[in-house]
Amino acid sequence: PLPAGAPPGPGAAPADPTGPPPRALGPPPPGPVGAAPRLEARPCPQEEQECSVSADTVLAPLRAALDSCRPSVQKQVCNDIGRRLTVLEDAWAQGKLSAPVRKRMSLLVQELQQQRWDAADEIHRSLMVDHVNEVSQWMVGVKRLIAETRNLPDPATDGSAGPEPEPGTEP
Repeated sequence: PLPAGAPPGPGAAPADPTGPPPRALGPPPPGPVGAAPRLEARPCPQEEQECSVSADTVLAPLRAALDSCRPSVQKQVCNDIGRRLTVLEDAWAQGKLSAPVRKRMSLLVQELQQQRWDAADEIHRSLMVDHVNEVSQWMVGVKRLIAETRNLPDPATDGSAGPEPEPGTEP
C-alpha cells in the first residue's frame, strides 16, 4: 500500500490529469494539411490556362463591339467607352488585374459575342460585387457597351433578340 499523498503507480495512469490524453483516434492521415481545399479551388488545369488570357482576346471583341455601335450611338458616349477600354487595357498590361477578373472578362466577352446579353450583364454584376476596387474605373464602360450593343438592330434575327430600335435611330 502507498502512503497517503504519494503518486499513484503505473496501473492508475489514465486517472492522472497531468498525463497525456489517451490516444484512441490514432495518428492524423498522412499528407500536407489543407491540401484538399487547395485542390478544390483549382478544379481543372484548363482553368489555369484560361487565367492567362491575353488582353487582346478580351479587348479586340470589345473594341469591335464599340465600332459596331459608332454609327448609331452618340459620339460622346462612344468616346467615353473607348477611354474606359483603354483604362482596362492599361491595367491588364501592367498586371493589375487578378486571374479571376481576367477569366470572367474573357467569359463576358464570349457571352457578348454570342449575343447572350443577360449572361454578359450577370458576369458584369458579379465582377462589380466581387472585385469592385479592381474594376470600378472601367467596368462602367463595359456595362454601357453591353447595353448599347444589345440595342443595335440585328439584321441576322427577326427582331426577337431585343427591343425594336426607335424610328429614326437606325444608321
